[in-house]
Amino acid sequence: MKVAIVHEWFASYAGSERVVEQMLAVYPDADLYALVDFLAEGDRGFIQNKSVTTSFIQQLPFARRGFRQYLPLMPLAVEQFDLSSYDLVISSSHAVAKGVITGPHQLHLCMCYSPIRYAWDLQHQYLRESGAGRGVKGWLVRWMLHQLRQWDCRTANGVDHFIAISRFIARRIHKVYRRSATVIYPPVNVAAFDIGDQKEDFYLAASRLVPYKRLDLIVAAFAQMPTRKLIVIGDGPESGRIQAIAAGHSNITLLGYQPFSVLRDYLQRARAFVFAAEEDFGILPVEAQAAGTPVIAYGLGGAVETVIDGKTGLFFEHQTVEALTKGIERFEQRGNFDPGVLRHHAQAFGIDCFRQKFSAFVDQAWMSFREGNDIEY
Repeated sequence: MKVAIVHEWFASYAGSERVVEQMLAVYPDADLYALVDFLAEGDRGFIQNKSVTTSFIQQLPFARRGFRQYLPLMPLAVEQFDLSSYDLVISSSHAVAKGVITGPHQLHLCMCYSPIRYAWDLQHQYLRESGAGRGVKGWLVRWMLHQLRQWDCRTANGVDHFIAISRFIARRIHKVYRRSATVIYPPVNVAAFDIGDQKEDFYLAASRLVPYKRLDLIVAAFAQMPTRKLIVIGDGPESGRIQAIAAGHSNITLLGYQPFSVLRDYLQRARAFVFAAEEDFGILPVEAQAAGTPVIAYGLGGAVETVIDGKTGLFFEHQTVEALTKGIERFEQRGNFDPGVLRHHAQAFGIDCFRQKFSAFVDQAWMSFREGNDIEY
């Protein structure tokens, strides 16, 4: 079986790249395709130092820094990949990768992190936060997103089976494409964490500082709770705004970007990890539980599938300062959580679980495809 894996772009090592890494562990002989590949030579270990077939966007001006600005060209670019020699095509998609063209003799499986968020239910949030929703430019962007939605729906028909990274995303896939999806949670490196010997009296929040992560909400809540200590790890476009909210509050410490070793240390020592985003899955809450640290999370999105309310953490109901402060108070009234229980729960999202479930799903899909059991003629 000749296998191709099509990823959106290789520019960093983040959540979706961790999934590709484990796909390659299952199918080490697979060929890689992506719109662009700007990984440095020393950062290519997770793709086994493979060469990547890229699209024409790779050669466009300023693509290294601004390839995302070529979004209107991405549907055309991904359709230019000639995959006709492959038996199995696996698209790793949160934007356009699933739009590759395959034939009736090929099985196309899509690992879908989400339908294009900024073209569907998050369009208005995207236009508001990017400042691109006004004037002539705003209408051009809206028209482009309208065209992108039509292309997105059309190309969903070329996927034989969808895999969703959470039930939350499976619902979004059904809403947008009217297609069912099998849920396989993405791999989390649980083995990289140890249970902290002694929890300390501080709360931890960590993520890239972008609007939807809602670090502003967390910092604003702790600004109203001067007796409780908060440490924030991460940087990003919202850094200045969050620094302004934290200014004058000695109980809030902003550490900026930190390497994984520092993040792991704080996760293992924190009293609790605070998570306010409506996330598709959310790796950090699972990593916190792997370190024996309970999670205080907003009760929507992927967190409700990775955190057990009252057992491995607690939920707050609304993305407001008041709801979060009440959640902190409930957490402290609840008392201690068993770190061993948290760790055991996190292991269900480990790398070995992903490999086993992903391999079994692909094998079953391939068998049904070859026997023609998944098609009614």
